[in-house]
Amino acid sequence: MKLFRILFGSVFIFAGVMHFIRRQGFQAIVPNYLPFKKLIVWVSGIIEMIFGIIILIKKPSNMTKRLLRWFLIAVFPANVYMARNNIPLNGKTLPKWALWGRLPLQFVMMRLVRKL
Repeated sequence: MKLFRILFGSVFIFAGVMHFIRRQGFQAIVPNYLPFKKLIVWVSGIIEMIFGIIILIKKPSNMTKRLLRWFLIAVFPANVYMARNNIPLNGKTLPKWALWGRLPLQFVMMRLVRKL
């Protein structure tokens, strides 16, 4: 189970760091109806890194798991926006099936959080 936490935490840290390295790509998937895109990307990146570190350091509490699931729900509209508008991922245009196929993975991740 510890290996699973290491993997899960590392994925979140990597994703959080990428918010700063590829900021423009992440800003592009923030829906147009939201202001302060740059701030949203920074804050969500920091939150992902914090979750990743917590998961790596110790078994997360039920409250942390609940917050992590709520975070995954909060960022879901960006993934829908990306699929609806065919926005490239890291500069690579993905086929429609891949963009839409990513969406159910968000729910799989929410379910996997329970196993941390």
